[in-house]
Amino acid sequence: MRAILARRVGGGEDGPVANHEPRRRGRRASGEDTRAALLAAARGEFAERGFDGATVRRIGERAGVDPAMVNHWFGGKEQLFVASLELPIDPSALVANVLPGDPEQLGERMVGMFLGVWDVAAGGPLASMLRSVASHPGVARMMREFIARTILGPFVGEVAPDRVEERAALVASQLVGMGFIRYIVELEPMASAEPAALVAVVGPTIQRYLTEPLP
Repeated sequence: MRAILARRVGGGEDGPVANHEPRRRGRRASGEDTRAALLAAARGEFAERGFDGATVRRIGERAGVDPAMVNHWFGGKEQLFVASLELPIDPSALVANVLPGDPEQLGERMVGMFLGVWDVAAGGPLASMLRSVASHPGVARMMREFIARTILGPFVGEVAPDRVEERAALVASQLVGMGFIRYIVELEPMASAEPAALVAVVGPTIQRYLTEPLP
């Protein structure tokens, strides 16, 4: 994925080119130009610095626009990150749709949510990210930060009795592993299993990681 991000902003495998053309300050003549510039700048910053290291200020400066345009067009750094990777998900919407309900069935709802996102296009951009994570440590760090804090953090933090970070990592191992086996390795019968079957099998394991006592 790092290579993909780098190519999109005009660089090679190691990231964007060092010499940037002078950027103009303020809003550009075309709103879509501003949005495109922010996406390109964000891809470069996230690839180079990771999710935590990238800042709205630096992204705005790199795009040559007021950093306030990030909030104007995307609503914040998390939404910009998702848009820059062209992922078919909105983290805030996922939390709003999945978190309410019986806490003892949250594991099943989370599995259903992830399968719904993945199944949109047989893995799609998410599958491309997983392929890149294995060979690019910087991308792995970025995805680690984003998944743990933005995707899983709200769920685990809401119901976990203790050891939140450890529980989030365990949940991630199941959900990301399920996606890897289903869409990258395409190991049967998981590759062609009905989502409901996987929810029934994997959901209780997720629930144990979320709420039951850990050794």
